[in-house]
Amino acid sequence: MEIKYLRMIQGMKRRGRKDWTVYILRCGDGSLYTGIAKDVRARVKQHSEGRGASYTRTRLPVELLYQREGLTHSEALVREAQIKAMPRAKKEEIIFSEK
Repeated sequence: MEIKYLRMIQGMKRRGRKDWTVYILRCGDGSLYTGIAKDVRARVKQHSEGRGASYTRTRLPVELLYQREGLTHSEALVREAQIKAMPRAKKEEIIFSEK
């Protein structure tokens, strides 16, 4: 199982197209949601229509606050995990420092 996972990651690195984006949304209840997508505009539209992640479905409306483009899939996954692990104050620092 572990070997299969390592091969998958190595394959992602080889393909390495930088067409992924990490994004942060503000939900209707004021909470922040972090995700990744190839087409952020389409993904935000899905969230707004209640067809996105289950987290955002009950917290509409959503507003796009931050996006970082030009990442490979694996880079986007790593950055998403880093952001999700941050306290809210640090997430807001990222959002407002890159506007």
